[in-house]
Amino acid sequence: MADIAINTTTGSSASQAVKKSNGSTLSQADFLSLLTQQMRNQDPTQPMDSSQMVSQLAQIAQVSATQSLQTSFDTLSTALQGNQLLQASDLVGRTVTVPSNAAKLEGTAGVDGAINVGDAGQTASVQIVDAAGNVVRTIDLGKPDVGLADFHWDGKDENGQPLPNGTYGIKAQVGTTAVQAYVSGKVDSVGMAGEQGAYLQVAGFGGVLLGQVARID
Repeated sequence: MADIAINTTTGSSASQAVKKSNGSTLSQADFLSLLTQQMRNQDPTQPMDSSQMVSQLAQIAQVSATQSLQTSFDTLSTALQGNQLLQASDLVGRTVTVPSNAAKLEGTAGVDGAINVGDAGQTASVQIVDAAGNVVRTIDLGKPDVGLADFHWDGKDENGQPLPNGTYGIKAQVGTTAVQAYVSGKVDSVGMAGEQGAYLQVAGFGGVLLGQVARID
């Protein structure tokens, strides 16, 4: 009598078979088909453990649910990014104020900006610094209220002489405390910065994330 070949694949080995022959991941249907074939060809002297089978089914169901949830999150993320870009496009041509410790002087328009005042009743000032670190202009803002206090630099030094175009540093101070400075510019265009979301291309400043905008005029 010819010997009958018996498939002795156990339940644990089935759970480890996570790849098809073509290298793709097993689906839930693939797993059930494999499990059915395993049950048909199991060794009568070593039947499958039903609790182990249930555990395997639960595992493949959990993996399938996780993959489905990830797909849903990816779809939602794409939709939200598209919506954020659409909202940002409304800012093209508008003036925004963004945090910056430097400003670009171009032409005779000068530089508009603001400083963040946390305590009212204290003297505030802005210093314009050239590339060599020299203070070329100090702008006295008096004692502004809490919030963003605006300033304008006309592009001239302390003697009223026009300074050359270029990038200048901005140092802001309220009382004896250094505070954040901001510059204002017109939005030329918008785009997406991957997971960081929408960004604005601001004239005289460059790219800035939408979430960094402190004020829109």
